[in-house]
Amino acid sequence: MNENLAALVPELALLGAAVVGLLTGSWLPRRRQWIVAALAAAACATGLAATAVTMAADREQTVFSAAFAVDTATDVGRLVVLAALLLIMGMSVETVRNHPRETEYWVLLLMTGAGTLALVGANDLLMLFAAYLLTGVPAYTLAGFAKDAPGTEAALKYYLMGALLGITMLAGIALLYAAGHATHYGRLAATLPSAPYGLVAVGLVGVLAGLLFKIGGVPAHFWVPDVTDGAPAPVAAYVTTLPKVGGLIAGYRLLHQTLADSDVNRSLLLAVLAAVTMSLGNLAAFFQTSVKRLLAYSTISQVGYLLMALAVTTRSDAAQRSLLVYLAAYAVTNLGAFAVVTALPRARTLDDYRGLARHRPDLTAVLVVCLLGLVGTPPTGVFLGKLEIFSATIDGGYTWLAALAVANTVASLFYYLRWIGPLFLPTGTSPPGTPTLPARWPTATAYCAAVLSLTLGIAGQAVLTVAEGPLLR
Repeated sequence: MNENLAALVPELALLGAAVVGLLTGSWLPRRRQWIVAALAAAACATGLAATAVTMAADREQTVFSAAFAVDTATDVGRLVVLAALLLIMGMSVETVRNHPRETEYWVLLLMTGAGTLALVGANDLLMLFAAYLLTGVPAYTLAGFAKDAPGTEAALKYYLMGALLGITMLAGIALLYAAGHATHYGRLAATLPSAPYGLVAVGLVGVLAGLLFKIGGVPAHFWVPDVTDGAPAPVAAYVTTLPKVGGLIAGYRLLHQTLADSDVNRSLLLAVLAAVTMSLGNLAAFFQTSVKRLLAYSTISQVGYLLMALAVTTRSDAAQRSLLVYLAAYAVTNLGAFAVVTALPRARTLDDYRGLARHRPDLTAVLVVCLLGLVGTPPTGVFLGKLEIFSATIDGGYTWLAALAVANTVASLFYYLRWIGPLFLPTGTSPPGTPTLPARWPTATAYCAAVLSLTLGIAGQAVLTVAEGPLLR
């Protein structure tokens, strides 16, 4: 059994920083709680450096009875998650500065980040469920961090949906274990093809239910708009980004490693889920006036596009590459939009952004780049991701799904333009959302996210090269 702890440096760095930060924060005066934030950022930087070393040395391996895989998907997932955590920390600074529970905020963020990394590399059903819990429990607390009425409602809905679908996922794991007599993906791949069809199908649906909750896909999407609207803006940025990265990579690995030779028609199931998710997200976003709810339904539609890669997991060689590229581009672009929302805390509706171009042209430029990026406008990274994922879907034999995705992409331009349009309309006074003093940290975070979104699109070939590589069993 390979028990190489060095393979888990990013995960251990986050968990170690969480423990040390909690103990340190217990003794620090309130004005020095920023030290825990600095520790959290250092842990993310350590994880990024360790991942870069692993990728440069091509050290692909499975560790601890092959329950955790370190391969291309894991490495790219680590880069996306850790970079996204740094961006979320940047936009959180002014939200939690001098808060009585500032230390707890950073510790919870580190723990749920570690859970996301565990999802990314999970190569065993029990490891998958443990990662599900580690990702979810701290996130429920973060959703209600403000302790106000909307936050409490958001946390309660998030927790109840998570508990219900977590139990469903555990039942699905039990059924797959009964069918395949194992929990490790490699062993299940050998035993599930000869297992009873109904048992495997129902077990798979149960496991997918938990992952659909994590990523916010239909029919487990009901919590997304309420949690996004009720939680503080940085937490809303987290719940619409990081769980998607962990859940989608975990789902891709599960389908690719365990069901490649199974007769269960998971491709059609996921194609239908992708179609319904992208369509529902776009249709619901048309009528939103709250910027956070609009972004919430936007993220549901984006999940629909991302599910297309899972539908062609074993039908197209480009499925993994397209998924990883799209995830990276979506993460930084979505966080850029939320960074602008965080920088303008009083701007809660589309009308509140009227005339922003006159007063804050810098934030206007970032918002336009990110919103058009979410549509898939070149040269942003999402354009490259959509191009790859649409091509992979056609290559996998689901031309109808790719056509529907193109139609949804065109339709989504309407509600993004409903936000962009008021930015340039004349107004006699400063828009309600414009703060007297600039929120420096969220603004700087917005700049970084917009630059990363453009960089991923411009450096497309290099990004595609990094995202290619085999999955380990």
